[in-house]
Amino acid sequence: MEYELDDAPDRIQNDFVWEWLSTEAYWGRQRSRTDFDAQIAGAWRVVGAYRRDTGEQVGFARAVSDGVTFAYLADVFVLEAHRGHGLSKRLLQLMIDDGPGRAFRWMLFTGDAHGLYEQFGFRAPDATAMVRAAR
Repeated sequence: MEYELDDAPDRIQNDFVWEWLSTEAYWGRQRSRTDFDAQIAGAWRVVGAYRRDTGEQVGFARAVSDGVTFAYLADVFVLEAHRGHGLSKRLLQLMIDDGPGRAFRWMLFTGDAHGLYEQFGFRAPDATAMVRAAR
């Protein structure tokens, strides 16, 4: 099966992304649909992965940024049936290395896929990083 990736915000299938994030993601299930819509509307960049034959969306990544020096990577996923085709790497390549933020300091919080993110330069935070936990 062939896939194409695109960073056009108007191509993102919001209902598809919302359905996956609200039922499958271990992170952020506390979001309401209104919260999700606000996050999509306020995103600095979004990247989608699509089946070339049907246009069906099968993967997603979102970033928040000041557009100058830093970006936060969020909501990265590929449907299980479409894993094993390098789509996660392609999503990250387009989002991080091929996009306007390639020289930025990138951040993310994740409980899995550390090996994938390490391929794009992510490491444990250094002494300059601090985090305030959600309340």
